Amino acid sequence: MNQNIDWPEKTRDVHTHHFDSTIWDDLKFRDDDIIIATYAKSGTTWTQQIIAQLIFDGDPDLSVAEMSPWLDLRVPPKEVKLPLVEEQTHRRFIKTHLSVDALRFSPKAKYVYIGRDGRDVVWSLYNHHSNANHLWYEALNDTPGRVGPPIGPAPADIRDYWRNWMDRDGFPFWPYWENIRSWWDIRHLPNVMFIHFADLKQDMPAEIRRIAAFLEIPINEARWEAILEQCSFDWMKKNATKTVPLGGAFWDAGAEVFINKGVNGRWRDCLTEEECADYEKRAETELGAGCARWLANGGEVTVNS
Repeated sequence: MNQNIDWPEKTRDVHTHHFDSTIWDDLKFRDDDIIIATYAKSGTTWTQQIIAQLIFDGDPDLSVAEMSPWLDLRVPPKEVKLPLVEEQTHRRFIKTHLSVDALRFSPKAKYVYIGRDGRDVVWSLYNHHSNANHLWYEALNDTPGRVGPPIGPAPADIRDYWRNWMDRDGFPFWPYWENIRSWWDIRHLPNVMFIHFADLKQDMPAEIRRIAAFLEIPINEARWEAILEQCSFDWMKKNATKTVPLGGAFWDAGAEVFINKGVNGRWRDCLTEEECADYEKRAETELGAGCARWLANGGEVTVNS
């Protein structure tokens, strides 16, 4: 029934200290695969936890980070990672931070894209980056096959971090605007769903039910309260070793620092009115008014917005 749809096609590869997009070329898609897509620090781990809880009826003992790999992360290399993904027997839910044009797209998989205001993203990225230890740098910079410059330490002042990220579009990670724009452009596709960090914060039960409906996962009502509890930030922070990659070994403060605060608006005490206005103008220029409005506030996504 989808024969007349122009499905996205991969047009490029991305190789950086983080990315090796070629792994998607060799993935054997299954018809029920779930792809969790974000820029980064937008609620990815939260969404992975939600989907895991839905699939497994509120099981508190899931090793979600192992079950839901970041496929395009170049560590471990695809020769190691891909066979592990192929061996999975449960319904797979795989994470990506790629833009659509660097991703091999399956018409039969389900794609869940999570958005978050760029200012909140940067504040969370800074926490992630500034707390990383030598193991994180060694894995990203010293694992053979890196293309491009290494990633260096975060500056001491978060305002410097903000300016670099804005002036160099996502530095030192990857471009922000193209990621949002590329997914927004395919929001009309029947197998693509948009959710927003702010909406999850405002009404998590309703958003979980919406996600379940899209993924066609029947909710076990007898386990509903357990699902909600185990998707809360408090529970995830207390049990962070189950949801954070390698149990938090890349952060000296432990897995809990990866989960962080789960709050928005921390930038309000740092950015000036002029800086906020510059960001908002840039968002509208890069994304268009409808997408920029959704990215800032969440809410319903319409094809004509």
